[in-house]
Amino acid sequence: MPQLRKDPVTKRWVIILHEQAKKPSDFHTVHPKKQKIKCPFCAGNEALTTPEVMSYRAPETLPNQAGWEVRVIPNKYPALEIEGELDRTGIGVYDMMNGVGAHEVIIESPNHEDGFHNYSVEQIARIIRTYTDRYRDLRRDRRFRYILIFKNHGSAAGASLDHPHSQLIATPIIPKRAMEEVEGAKRYYYYKERCVFCDIIRQELSSGERIVHENEQFVAFAPFASRFPFETWIAPKEHRDSFGDIEGNEIEALASIMHSTLRKLIKTLDDPPFNYIIHTSPCDEHCTEYFHWHIEIMPRLTKVAGFEWGSGFYINPVVPEQAARFLVENKE
Repeated sequence: MPQLRKDPVTKRWVIILHEQAKKPSDFHTVHPKKQKIKCPFCAGNEALTTPEVMSYRAPETLPNQAGWEVRVIPNKYPALEIEGELDRTGIGVYDMMNGVGAHEVIIESPNHEDGFHNYSVEQIARIIRTYTDRYRDLRRDRRFRYILIFKNHGSAAGASLDHPHSQLIATPIIPKRAMEEVEGAKRYYYYKERCVFCDIIRQELSSGERIVHENEQFVAFAPFASRFPFETWIAPKEHRDSFGDIEGNEIEALASIMHSTLRKLIKTLDDPPFNYIIHTSPCDEHCTEYFHWHIEIMPRLTKVAGFEWGSGFYINPVVPEQAARFLVENKE
């Protein structure tokens, strides 16, 4: 019989199909043909992009030229634009404001064929440092209330270019999904005087049945109420509300667990399309006591259809405990 599971943070319900549970071999990843275009993100093609905001590059190399290891540029077709004021207005019950924000592309490597299947831990650490540099810089802008960092891998996950890259969007409002988590964490804290994410991490470490990987500072696990097959979260073991506050050996430890976890997913599922999203506290909210930043990794193996859109339920054909077992057994 199917099982309904409830997310302890957002109170969202998920349907887990026990009797119809699928294995990794039941999912067939379609790899589209490589794009035959002059890639603007490749080293040597810097003139084809907008001028860079920042980069990690070899000494004595100049901005907007080759020699970089990670490069950040404004998105050529931004969802929100950096210049201007919000000018909040309303017409009756309808509210609106100018589309002010920031939309940046983090080009993760100068090599078109790179990716998490072959990144070194050192390269992932560079990418994470770039995320934190941009996060801290944009957090100072009082117009922005949330900074969302995410990666789309594969066309089915929304990537428009094959070249490995991530994106950052700073918004003048707190997105609905982020607000649901913040409010859920706040309710739990006021009731129990504990962080719900810390309780989840303690329980997962205690039971061990959904643990994918761990090191001294981070843990990767399949959430109890996973929405998607092989959904995996990475979270710091120590309570911390803002991703932007990590530094030093925390970055190295995060790079190490991302290296292991994503390679396991890529190998187990034949390089599936996936998204990962960094869930962090809003810029101007005081969530120190009850929010806990984390990364949600979501392979795109099933389609969201009418039932999901109409009900808010998700149907997951892979039992989270089995998903974790498959990933643990598959050495990266």
